[in-house]
Amino acid sequence: MCVAELSSLPPHLTDVAVISIDATGPVVSVQARTRNEPARCTGCGVASNWLHSRYIRRPADRAIGGRPVRIELSVRRLYCENPACSKVTFAEQADGLTVRYQRRTPLLQNLVETAGVLLAGRGGARLLGLLNAPLSRTSVLFHLMRVSLPTMTTPRVLGVDDFALYADVYGTLLVDGDTRLPITLWEGRDAAPLADWLREHPGVEAVCRDGSLVYRQGITDGAPQALHVSDRFHIWQGLSRRVQDVAVAHRACLAAAVLPPAEHEEPQHTTKAEAPLETTRAGRHAKRLFETVHEHTGTGRSISAIAREVDLNRRTVKGYRGHYQRVKVAVVPWRETDGMPAPPSRAPSPLQIARWVIIPPERRHLDAQERLRLLFGHCPELAHVHELVREFATMLDQHDATALPGWLDRLATCGHPTLAGLAKGIREDQDAVVHGITTPYSSGMNEGRVTDVKL
Repeated sequence: MCVAELSSLPPHLTDVAVISIDATGPVVSVQARTRNEPARCTGCGVASNWLHSRYIRRPADRAIGGRPVRIELSVRRLYCENPACSKVTFAEQADGLTVRYQRRTPLLQNLVETAGVLLAGRGGARLLGLLNAPLSRTSVLFHLMRVSLPTMTTPRVLGVDDFALYADVYGTLLVDGDTRLPITLWEGRDAAPLADWLREHPGVEAVCRDGSLVYRQGITDGAPQALHVSDRFHIWQGLSRRVQDVAVAHRACLAAAVLPPAEHEEPQHTTKAEAPLETTRAGRHAKRLFETVHEHTGTGRSISAIAREVDLNRRTVKGYRGHYQRVKVAVVPWRETDGMPAPPSRAPSPLQIARWVIIPPERRHLDAQERLRLLFGHCPELAHVHELVREFATMLDQHDATALPGWLDRLATCGHPTLAGLAKGIREDQDAVVHGITTPYSSGMNEGRVTDVKL
């Protein structure tokens, strides 16, 4: 048993009288009591020092040095000295240690709430178990639902996105673009609720969204002065789908992307000289058995009789009658493909072509690069689509939309209806697409918060 000095106590124990701290066992045991100072009534707020009785409270606290902490705190029950108060007695609270109707210190309660906010139920419960504060996942969720929401301020940049609750039921989520934290959500994905929310919270300067016509209308009605920022990811995703459609239309050309079969050279002698079979003891023994068995094979005797005579298994005597060199030559191609014969090259699927076209050239595999070269040499239409994709990728990388009008003209006149439809859709929302290319705002925060809501 050791008595702790006041200067060495944790901050939340400095307002009580610590009697002893025992840190010799697996659990740190703390005994303390409140000081004999007036306390305010929880009903009327009048200070009182009229003692009724004392009792022990055992609030759970955060672990110290990886060891759980057990606190035994003696607190007072006092009479209320205000005759007009409805309370006759009340229990005093120790700042930093006790809260009414709570069995954890504020320090531990904050840890529980933080774990719930960051990791939800199961993840929060696992983290608290590692921190010697075990709690079930349902309890973590219970405390998470009790956390009071911070005071909401109108965000400068707003993110809006929909998410599926279940089946055909959807919801709308609003996210602060600066703090990247969720603001509010509601059921449905209609324009009217979004417009009403924007009217009630004026001051939004930019709104990040996808290509939804519904949200576009809601933003225009509720905040006509706000910039519309179309999400770059959804634009790029729509372009990749159109590339796949073009590859489907040119499916007959995809066979040109088949690489010619590789020709294997004749097996060469290994640089490491193989030791003769007769130089090892096991080799000499095997050679003697081989010669003994073959001495009996020409006598007309059965394999079973020979096996009994030389004391070997019948399968060993039967053996392999071919030559080792034949096996060696046969397995050479297999060794080059990790033990499996190399499959013949096949024509890539339209989905593979779309992926290869979308990936930057410097990140493509050499095999994909060579296949695209063969394909583009056979199909100029797909080569032209590849050039259009790379032009748009350059605009995204450089955050420069100067070339967008000319690019849309070439996209509309390239001869593919699916790309012409994409050009028409982008023109209808061209200002938002320009802002999506040139501004640093993005809807990535919306997708991340939607994932959190679903978890």
